[in-house]
Amino acid sequence: MRMRKKKNLPARLERCAPVLISDPRALRGQWRAMFGSGGPLHLEIGCGKGRFALEMARRNPEVCFLAVEREEGALIMAAEKAMEARLPNLRFLSFDAAALGEIFEPGEVDLIYLNFSDPWPPNRQRKRRLTWRAFLAVYDQILSEDGAVYFKTDNQRLFEWSLGEICQYGWLLQNISLDLHGSDFDNVTTEYEERFAAQGCRIYRLEARRRLDKNLLK
Repeated sequence: MRMRKKKNLPARLERCAPVLISDPRALRGQWRAMFGSGGPLHLEIGCGKGRFALEMARRNPEVCFLAVEREEGALIMAAEKAMEARLPNLRFLSFDAAALGEIFEPGEVDLIYLNFSDPWPPNRQRKRRLTWRAFLAVYDQILSEDGAVYFKTDNQRLFEWSLGEICQYGWLLQNISLDLHGSDFDNVTTEYEERFAAQGCRIYRLEARRRLDKNLLK
């Protein structure tokens, strides 16, 4: 369901300018310099209201954390929280995940988080799923040599489909959990995650890591 349009959105976005990236293409290859840090660069695609991004940035001050959200209603809520938190290692932007190669150089990103992405029906709209092979190709381009994607969802069918898609693409699957909240994984929750878990939904998680030896795919 699309979020309702927020009141005074342009003015609120302007007030949050210090934590919003307005021209991400201009920072291609310069993200760490923008943060003033040589630390790892982590990217969350679809950050919603920002709970996960803010907590990860708090826990990991050495990490440069970028959170992407296309829905402006959610983006402004995340940005306003970030303004209050005053976290120097966290920034937000609105951008199309399919075009991330336009704003990141090859190998510039160290880790990508996909948290509760839209499951989209697997027939006609599977190509919009963020674990679709075309998106994996984009991640493959911008991730560092040992980079990875961390994915979690409450949707069992999407999870099973994603396992197959990632395997077919040739990446390594690691640290798979079929019941994240019943496991020992250190986990930072999202707003959606807490809601689903409270309803008794099982949370699924995986790590997809790039193969270092491309010859293994031949």
